Amino acid sequence: MTGPLSRLARSIAFTAVVAAAATSLATPAGAVANGGPVPEGRYRFAVQLTMTGIPKPGGTGYGSACSAALLSPWWIITAGHCFHDPRRNPVSGAVPYETTATIGRADLSHRTGHVAKVVSVRQAPSGDIALAKLDRPVHDVVPLRVAEKAPRTGAVLRITGWGKLAAADPAPSRQLRTGQVRVSSVAPVTVGVKGYRPALDTSACEYDSGAPYFAEPGRSPVLVSVESTGASCPHDQEETTTRVDPLHDWIRETLLT
Repeated sequence: MTGPLSRLARSIAFTAVVAAAATSLATPAGAVANGGPVPEGRYRFAVQLTMTGIPKPGGTGYGSACSAALLSPWWIITAGHCFHDPRRNPVSGAVPYETTATIGRADLSHRTGHVAKVVSVRQAPSGDIALAKLDRPVHDVVPLRVAEKAPRTGAVLRITGWGKLAAADPAPSRQLRTGQVRVSSVAPVTVGVKGYRPALDTSACEYDSGAPYFAEPGRSPVLVSVESTGASCPHDQEETTTRVDPLHDWIRETLLT
C-alpha cells in the first residue's frame, strides 16, 4: 500500500475466503469497476493469479489475488507488489508463496485455457512491475507485445482484470472484465489514467494489481502499462500505472531465460 489510506495498492488480503481460493471464491463480484464482462475467447492473454499462504510477520498466513498478462509461453507480467516478504517488501527469486496462474479463460467456472504454477519472480529495475515464470509453457495463447515508446496524453487504453466491482465486495471476480481509460499524465516511470468507457468512473479495483493496460491499433494489442494503485473504486480520479516501455530491453532479455 502506498500513499494515504484513500490510495490502495490493488492487491489486498482475503483471509475469509482463502480456503476456497483454489476452486470457488465466495460470492462472484465483477472486476474493473463499471466495466463489462469479457466473452470467452477474447483477450486470452489475461491472467488471473491466486496466492495462498502469504506469510505475516507473526507467523500466520492469508490469501490474495492479482491480475496479470502473458508475455511469452513461459512468462507473465504483473505488479511488483504482488510478490513480497512478510513485511511487504517486493522480492525476486523463488516464488515466495504458492501462486496459481489461470490463463486464457474468461470465466473461472469454465475449463478452457490453462492453469499453471508460478515458480520464480523477477522484480523490475524500476517501477512497480515483476515478471513471473510459469512451471509449464502456454503455446496456444498469443502473448501481448510490449510498447517501445511512451503513450501520448489523451490516448485510449483498455484494461482487463479480475478485481472487484466495488471496494465493499468480499472477493475477486470469477469473470474477467474490461473497460477503457484515457491517458491523463505521463511521467518517467508511471502513466496516469482516468475512466473513459463505458463510464467516466470505469476504474481498476482491489485485486486488479498487475492488470494490463494496452493499446488496440489493430489485431495485435500492445501493452503500455501495468496497474499499480489508485483510489477506492469505483472512482473518476487518476489511477497510477507503471510504464513498460522504459523496461523494454530488460523485459526482452528476461523472456529469453
